[in-house]
Amino acid sequence: MAVLTLKGEEIKAFPPIVREFASYKSVIEGCTEKTVCEYLSDLRTFFRYLEAKRTGVDPESDEFRALPFSHIDIAYLAEITGSDVYEFMLYAGQARGNGWSAKSRKLSTLKVFFKYLHIHKHLIDKDPTEDIGAPRRHVVLPKFLSLDESLLLLETIKNDSESSTVVRDFAIVTLFLNCGMRLSELTGINLTDIDRDLRSLRVIGKGNKERVIYLNDACRSAIVDYLNERKKEDVSSINTKALFLSRRGDRISNKTVQWMVGKYLDAAGLGGRGLSVHKLRHTAATLMYQSGDVDVRVLKDILGHAQLNTTQIYTHVSNESMERAIASNPLAAAKIKKKKPSDTEEDS
Repeated sequence: MAVLTLKGEEIKAFPPIVREFASYKSVIEGCTEKTVCEYLSDLRTFFRYLEAKRTGVDPESDEFRALPFSHIDIAYLAEITGSDVYEFMLYAGQARGNGWSAKSRKLSTLKVFFKYLHIHKHLIDKDPTEDIGAPRRHVVLPKFLSLDESLLLLETIKNDSESSTVVRDFAIVTLFLNCGMRLSELTGINLTDIDRDLRSLRVIGKGNKERVIYLNDACRSAIVDYLNERKKEDVSSINTKALFLSRRGDRISNKTVQWMVGKYLDAAGLGGRGLSVHKLRHTAATLMYQSGDVDVRVLKDILGHAQLNTTQIYTHVSNESMERAIASNPLAAAKIKKKKPSDTEEDS
């Protein structure tokens, strides 16, 4: 396995058993380098927290970030308890300000690591994370653009007369809004991933899982326009296999796409609402479900989710839909009739 870099700290700075774990996840299970680095980052924080407890170092000090942990061995790991894990999760939430997602990832990392030691390698007698449940999630409806806002965003890009990459940028946002792909999936597309008839393309999702995404007319048109524009450019770079290129002819980076989307959201008057590239994925999923009569199981496969419950967050309905649903109730017209004066009642 190649040497991984983790914010300037090479994997060789980790204990041998952790390096072995990282190699196993990468080589045997096929985890991406990004995933392995996330495991290592979480384990580094956990080990330093344990060392800070042992030595009395303030976990919020600069000294904490320099604590060595390469000496940690199997005997050390075998002494770790569920209480240590609980205290670490409390520290992650309170001192580090980690929310549900970050805490869940840290706990998931510890569970995967200790399961490896206990079940796979039989190096420890008990998994300290075995009885620890996931942090409770506060369900928040995803942010997304309405249909009119999505059209406004596309129109804003189309009308940009100053950008030299407007055709590329329009194609990128069109794919996000129509296909619901992830940022890394889009930037990873190669020319060879698109079929000859422009009916579909292949993307590599989480866990190196490949899936096919089908293209509609808007996507086909945007890709054709971009490829025609690309022919005019000098693309002698070694990265010409990439579909979307930077101004330098390299594969476009995630940061460039994020900056571009943010720029056009602001230009369209949609900034300041916490919208982002990932929210365009939310938008595609929401519009398909609400307007396209798409079954949630089909939506799960389109988005590349492993579990159906992940997809269900996108199946929320708009206030307008809820208002229509209430209005369509057959009891909506039921009213108490006012009493009419009796025909036999004497005039006053």
